[in-house]
Amino acid sequence: MEAVFSHLRSAIERGEYAVGDKLPSEAELCRTLEVSRPVLREALRALQAMGLTVSRSGKGTFVVANTVEDPTFGDYAASDLLEVRRHVEIPVAGYAALRRTPEDLDHLGHLLDRMEQETDTTAWVALDTVFHLAVAEASRNPVFRRVIEEIRDALARQSTFLNELGGRREQSNCEHRAILEALADGSEHDAVEAMSHHLLRVETTLTDIVRPQRAATPTEGDPEA
Repeated sequence: MEAVFSHLRSAIERGEYAVGDKLPSEAELCRTLEVSRPVLREALRALQAMGLTVSRSGKGTFVVANTVEDPTFGDYAASDLLEVRRHVEIPVAGYAALRRTPEDLDHLGHLLDRMEQETDTTAWVALDTVFHLAVAEASRNPVFRRVIEEIRDALARQSTFLNELGGRREQSNCEHRAILEALADGSEHDAVEAMSHHLLRVETTLTDIVRPQRAATPTEGDPEA
């Protein structure tokens, strides 16, 4: 999927498919790229999340931009999603460390055990969103849980994107384990630090995925141009 995505993204950035152009049909792309339709559709969804294409029902996929500005996951731009998560999930982790119950810890531990054994991306992503909801639940503030519930679909889309293009699953498991350990220790400071690190790694991976396009466009007068 990553190879197909990179190929189509590069073609768009080079102008082989200009803004306004319709991409070849799925059947044609599958034949040309020698991939299955599910793989191609995942790549097309990633292009749409990056803001390079839009899918129009019954008409096909059209190029709407040749540079990546801000990936979109569901109803929310990545930058907006990250901003909210920093202001919500970091303090939530701190409250959860102070208020969690033994039942909360058992539930979170069970989720992480399943995540660390899971190999299917879709199943892992579902567990990922449940984990973040469970941390919010442990904060004993229903408003926090409601906020996470509101962005749940966007979180799942972002998680899928990062796993397929950024290989985030194993790293995320380690970061989630650090969050759980801080909650188990009852350390507000460590929980805040663990969640902060987790969100920073999410942001860094997103930036790494977007950066190739930005790096490939030198500014006028740049000696490296």
